[in-house]
Amino acid sequence: MTHIPELHGDHLWLRELRATDLAPFERIHTHRVLTRYLGIDRMDARQAQDTFAQCLAQPYTHPRRRHTLAVCAPGDDTMVGTMGLLVEDYGSNAMLTSLVLLPDASVRGCGHEAGRLLMAYGFGPLGLHRIWAGHRTDHSRMRDVMLAAGLHPEATLRELFCTQGSWHDVTTYAALAPEWRRTATPAEQAILASDRLLPA
Repeated sequence: MTHIPELHGDHLWLRELRATDLAPFERIHTHRVLTRYLGIDRMDARQAQDTFAQCLAQPYTHPRRRHTLAVCAPGDDTMVGTMGLLVEDYGSNAMLTSLVLLPDASVRGCGHEAGRLLMAYGFGPLGLHRIWAGHRTDHSRMRDVMLAAGLHPEATLRELFCTQGSWHDVTTYAALAPEWRRTATPAEQAILASDRLLPA
């Protein structure tokens, strides 16, 4: 089993998904607006339930490549969003994925912190060297989120994926461990440095 420990920041925290998270997970993945900019199409309830079951199984795979975590507000373990990390099969690289916050989440405006917490875990206990992320080129608000997470612009990947019947260009960003570590907050430094955070 490779469970990720709780990752706490100043404005939000991340934890593994639980069976009780199905309702907010389904709400996100069946929502017309929340799925608009994702790399997957809006799901029906059955598809969301099947995807949720696959996410719950992630800690039991070896080696673990996918990490889909719940975003929670401080002092509350209610899931209000998702954040993911996909470790690539080669090298020491990973991709941040699936940052979505529910419209009524108290942590809205702090999504970059979810990315930073996962990056600290990736650059620390997972020993990654490079983490990258991307957003649809027409989703201009995500640029500020990427920069606040400590990611640097890299390229535009033309027509990378097709959703809602259209192909979409994606703007990519990346961070390298040595550079990113110098920008880490005290909470992120603790994650970077702590061997006890290694998965069980």
